Amino acid sequence: MQVILKENIETLGHIGDIVKVAPGYARNYLLPKGLAVEATAKNAKALDHVKRQMAYRKDKALESARNLAAKLTETPVALLHKAGEEGKLFGSVTNMEIAAFLKGKGFEIDRKTIVLAEPIKQVGEFDVMVKIHPEVTATVKVTVSAA
Repeated sequence: MQVILKENIETLGHIGDIVKVAPGYARNYLLPKGLAVEATAKNAKALDHVKRQMAYRKDKALESARNLAAKLTETPVALLHKAGEEGKLFGSVTNMEIAAFLKGKGFEIDRKTIVLAEPIKQVGEFDVMVKIHPEVTATVKVTVSAA
């Protein structure tokens, strides 16, 4: 019996694959659990339609991520912190603080997408990566000044 997979199944294949399985396996396991549908012409057409919709949404999301990355790259982040001698900060600048600054500028950036190897503990200029989309990253220039 041939079925179209609706979920990734490690032993069979990925979403959208048409695979041949034993009729009992399909009838008793795959179909009742909603992991697959029977491979008919109607279901194959519906699958093609869903694939086109998903590709369109993915392209739209990628385009908007690229636009956001371009805007973020142009936006400088200037933070004031108390600093001691030799430019060492009392405390540190974290991704939460950078996200709060960007939110104040109108960007909805989650703090988890801001990649800092370690918190910034010195006065100066730093390049910080923001992972907007799995395929798109932006570099934000962060300037930390002594208050």
